[in-house]
Amino acid sequence: MPGIDECLLEAMLVPGARGASIVDWISGLALGAVGESPGSDHEATAAETAELARMATEYTTFAPKEPTAYGSEGPGREGEAEDKAEGPPVEDLIVTTRTGYHVVRFVETTFDSSVFLHLWLDRDLGNLALARLRLQNLAERLVLG
Repeated sequence: MPGIDECLLEAMLVPGARGASIVDWISGLALGAVGESPGSDHEATAAETAELARMATEYTTFAPKEPTAYGSEGPGREGEAEDKAEGPPVEDLIVTTRTGYHVVRFVETTFDSSVFLHLWLDRDLGNLALARLRLQNLAERLVLG
């Protein structure tokens, strides 16, 4: 189970990785950062990415309060909506630019789940699907404390 430093170093092993950080999306503070940062300022990147993360989790367009598929009374899905309500309301955010990809993976924690992993990838060298899977795995194993 990796801590912050180990998690960031593992994230940088993703092909095309340019920079990675772990950010508290409530405060906008970087808990750790490694590699490059767009604009060369890890703290500014953390604050701006946290603002995007807050918007995605607060607006019901992206994080509906009510189940939208079958609801809790769907066929064979009784109680499923309640189970999925645990943790962050959004799993990932992916932003594409002309030169790169930004993948944000929310981390589910036992306390307030207000942390995410942010990976910045070179568009020519990065593999978006692989990055998403690796961040999912890291988020599940990350130990904060």
